[in-house]
Amino acid sequence: MPHLFVQASGEADKSARRIVVTGVPHGLLHHDVMTDILIIHFQKSRNNGGDVEEVKYPTEKKGVAYVTFEDPAVVESVLKKDQHRLEDQRLSRSYPLTVTRYCGNVFSSVTSLLNMSVFKDHLVLEELIQELQKKSTDLSFGPLQPNGTISVQGSFPAIQSLRDFLFLKAKSLSEKEQREDQESHQRPQRRLQQHRLSREPKHPSQDGEKQVVVLDTDTYHYMKCFFPKIFQINADVVISDTTDGDVTTVCIESRSGAGQALRVRENIESQSVKLHQVLRKERIYFEKCTREEKNRYTAVCKSLRSLHPSVLTSFHATHLDIIGTSSEIFKFTKEMSSKIQKLSQAR
Repeated sequence: MPHLFVQASGEADKSARRIVVTGVPHGLLHHDVMTDILIIHFQKSRNNGGDVEEVKYPTEKKGVAYVTFEDPAVVESVLKKDQHRLEDQRLSRSYPLTVTRYCGNVFSSVTSLLNMSVFKDHLVLEELIQELQKKSTDLSFGPLQPNGTISVQGSFPAIQSLRDFLFLKAKSLSEKEQREDQESHQRPQRRLQQHRLSREPKHPSQDGEKQVVVLDTDTYHYMKCFFPKIFQINADVVISDTTDGDVTTVCIESRSGAGQALRVRENIESQSVKLHQVLRKERIYFEKCTREEKNRYTAVCKSLRSLHPSVLTSFHATHLDIIGTSSEIFKFTKEMSSKIQKLSQAR
């Protein structure tokens, strides 16, 4: 498998100018009409609004819209309004809306550097890249470099799908070479670089079964915390992980074979995709915080856990990550800020 380097990237500027609106009446009007009504609502001064750059509606969640303003200051103004009610002559009545701050996806976009040189002894790399571009239309491919590397950008699930396709392609080439070797009864002069395929999923055999899945590290920790049963199978299945920055590689080994590891992998991937669509992350940096202030954050986060059981807090030396849905993160950070402020004033 080509070595995969992944780093996070995203739309930081837009995220700061965006809100999440829930409670949008679903199925009453055409989507274009409802989008127009939302634009009008959030441009009105009585709603503390301002110039709207775009509205994303419908979204993957029923009754949810994303509104992006031209000025980030409007976000703060809109959030200060006590109650938003969607009113328009095209609606039979008014509808209460819940407005929260938008937080960027845990892994909304990734940029990956693929080393395709492993295929150069078997395929024309330019033709392989063309095949990948036709298959993965959601990904953006950079130019192929002389050393066989190429930059690819897109969503984490799309990168995962590309990785799986390359695994199968590499496996097919390896099996083809082995068949030719058996037919000729000669040791092949050149072999596909097997050490690069050491992480390749294996099919069930007498020796057991092995599967591998690559996850965003934040998503993996969230799954471990809130969906632990996915990783707790039985004594015949051993799951290990290797974390490299933003990416965690999970290895699933089954001593009994019989497709157990494959089913576990499919369950993990399915849950990962669902979480990728809804999870957001808020990051608070500690660069200007004293040790005492960091301890306050730790104490306050612990005190809020029971009130927000589906929010994950992850402490690091330089920052604090808060992971959950957009509305959950908004409520959590609002309460956290209030408690921190009260503790600071008390001292």
